[in-house]
Amino acid sequence: MLGRCVTTTLTIPESHRDLLDTSTAVLGTVGPDGRPQLSAVWFVADGDDLKVSLNTTRQKTKNLRANPAVNLFVLDPQNPQRYLEVRGDADVADDPDRAFAAGPVSEKYGVDVRTFDGPGAERVVVTVRPTRINAVDMSGGA
Repeated sequence: MLGRCVTTTLTIPESHRDLLDTSTAVLGTVGPDGRPQLSAVWFVADGDDLKVSLNTTRQKTKNLRANPAVNLFVLDPQNPQRYLEVRGDADVADDPDRAFAAGPVSEKYGVDVRTFDGPGAERVVVTVRPTRINAVDMSGGA
């Protein structure tokens, strides 16, 4: 038995909400050549919205400003046959005072991500607005 796949349109099911506490996700954006670009990122859950603090000098930020199509993939670190995939559109908002980076991101990770920024870099808050959520468990059982 392959297990089961739970798919909803806009809500992260209770069966996979624990994955929102994991440390990293893979952010998929569309590059200028039309090919996917994948990056490991830190993220914060805000209800069913997932938010990421990005540096404005990074390619993934440029990709999202040009094309808001986004995918956030969260793999269960204890069971790689279980994952959460959130497809959607990204809202990219300036974070001029870096309140999101210094607040929720620093609180979750215990690190001030602003220290990774080079001269002239700024931060944005990327909010993933789900258009489809796939909660998958291929490990069998329930």
